[in-house]
Amino acid sequence: MWVSGSQLWLWQKKAREEAIAFNIPPQEINWLLRAVAGLDGLSLRLETYKTQPRIELKMPLSELNELWQQRLCDRLPLQYLLGTTPWRQFELKVTPGVLIPRPETELIIDLVLETVETHPHLASGDWVDLGTGSGAIALGLAQALPQITVHAVDCSPEALSVAQENAQTLHLTSRIKFYQGSWWEPLEGLQGTLKGMVSNPPYIPSAEIPHLQPEVAHHEPHLALDGGIDGLNALRYLIKTAPTYLEAGGFWLVEMMVGQGAAILNLLTESGHYQTPKIRPDLTGRERFVSAFINSP
Repeated sequence: MWVSGSQLWLWQKKAREEAIAFNIPPQEINWLLRAVAGLDGLSLRLETYKTQPRIELKMPLSELNELWQQRLCDRLPLQYLLGTTPWRQFELKVTPGVLIPRPETELIIDLVLETVETHPHLASGDWVDLGTGSGAIALGLAQALPQITVHAVDCSPEALSVAQENAQTLHLTSRIKFYQGSWWEPLEGLQGTLKGMVSNPPYIPSAEIPHLQPEVAHHEPHLALDGGIDGLNALRYLIKTAPTYLEAGGFWLVEMMVGQGAAILNLLTESGHYQTPKIRPDLTGRERFVSAFINSP
């Protein structure tokens, strides 16, 4: 389907006005046009594309407009509408059955790499990503640490299907093993052998979920969001059970909600199985992650 640059510019101008009226970030329109029209960021920013006589679209302009109206009226996340989202250097498939991987979660991979530099024994062997969702963290680990095997677990068959498809697209299937089940359940044979555990578990208090942005509250899977009354149900479980599966000196790293750090540090200390627990900030300086090491005997 072909349109003129001026036609697309008029559509973009109208869509931008609608985005502002609906309190949606206008930059989403550029993201949408990059995906469906193949335009680069510079031509979109300077609007030089409007002088092009013909631009090829992946869909008719009428369908593009229907897609945009879904975004406005149903508050359906653009990632679900497009079926993909950028994450680190990847372009990942996402569906409404998986949590949309956030940019701040990318820092998990950087924190692991930073830790491996000072603890080189962690650079090989078996790692686990619990609650893998789209597979983002598992894929990031496999790409960043070529000597490890990642065991990726999720209780959702749909999530695992998406994660496996992403691994195939990125040619990382030989580096990641996928399991359906609840947390450690499918990994019984790996007890005491894992070098590291990473997880972005559900951590939002149940009562707060209805008050989140409608894109999240109405469209993202609550299974990946709901952390129970105080948001710490899954985190308590991971703190309690990880020492059975991680080897001495193994690395434990989770994402959390701002404000949960002190409670998680207390749980780690009370457990008696962890050493050097630490709150790690995200790029905005807000507490976002907690790490620790399993005690040596």
